[in-house]
Amino acid sequence: MTQTTPLTSVQPAASSAPSNSEAASRLAGEALTLAYIGVIAMVASATGAAYVLFPELGALSHDVLTRPRGRWASAPLMLALTPTVTALLGTIVTRTLPYGFASVLIAVAGAVTIIRIMRSAVAPAISAGLLPLVLGVTSWWYPPGVLFGSALLALISIPWRRRALALGATLSATPPAAASSATYHGRAAPPPGAAIRTGALLAFVMLAFACVKLTGERFILFPPLVVITYEMLRDPAECPWVGAALRLPFACLLTAAGGLLFERAIPFVPLAAILSMGWGIGTLRIFRLHMPPALAVALLPLVMNQPSLIYPLAVGAGTAMAVGWFAVFELWVARRRPAS
Repeated sequence: MTQTTPLTSVQPAASSAPSNSEAASRLAGEALTLAYIGVIAMVASATGAAYVLFPELGALSHDVLTRPRGRWASAPLMLALTPTVTALLGTIVTRTLPYGFASVLIAVAGAVTIIRIMRSAVAPAISAGLLPLVLGVTSWWYPPGVLFGSALLALISIPWRRRALALGATLSATPPAAASSATYHGRAAPPPGAAIRTGALLAFVMLAFACVKLTGERFILFPPLVVITYEMLRDPAECPWVGAALRLPFACLLTAAGGLLFERAIPFVPLAAILSMGWGIGTLRIFRLHMPPALAVALLPLVMNQPSLIYPLAVGAGTAMAVGWFAVFELWVARRRPAS
């Protein structure tokens, strides 16, 4: 009997140490990210419109400003519009249906469909569609709040990208990531179609929601988790955190814990937001990860209603589930081609 070759573990591609110009460009981008989040938090605090501080702005701003040639930075119009449209969908669903299997499925599937129809690469928009359900946000001001933050980021990104390209910034469009693909008998397995990948995502969302129902802890299915899983399933070869899957739960747990700590310790929201982002960036550097959704995890306590100490543990558990689900999916992809 022919022995099947197990799915190969995806490893980070070897890369040389960043040059001085690359390191300087990245530091400048991170500094601008912190300043941007501080401004957004000040607006949210001054106006009382808490959801102007949409947590995924942490993910979007960090990626856009540290990778000016990346997918998100290259499409400022989609950067502004996609989260706004999915936020509107999420608001409608939240106002219409109670938090449950049907509403979560509609919000996530609808957000993915919007991304496909708009041909957008801005995956954090999925989180914008799910966040109202998880937090119970029914205000019609939520979509305009998301539009304000994402449009401001898009406007900042245009001259920032031009400046970076003019200075010959060499930060790659795709960060060091997994570059190998699943193999079967030493041959590349055919990539599953979009429908299969979407089905796998929605199946995971339902599994995670079942855990929410069993435990009563909503943040096992925290909104950035769907973004994390979507990007892994969409194209493992492009996803920068696939090759470090075992580190993901710990990184997300720590960023969540830092965000909770600063939310509790610092009543001045802009400073808490800046420190939460700084903590998240530092954590990802220690873990050697480029994983923007983890930064949204750090900001999420700032818009939650009395976040508890369970939050970081729920985040870690949800992320571990996503890693396990992706491993099962990859194994299925590796074995789906009949032996020749």
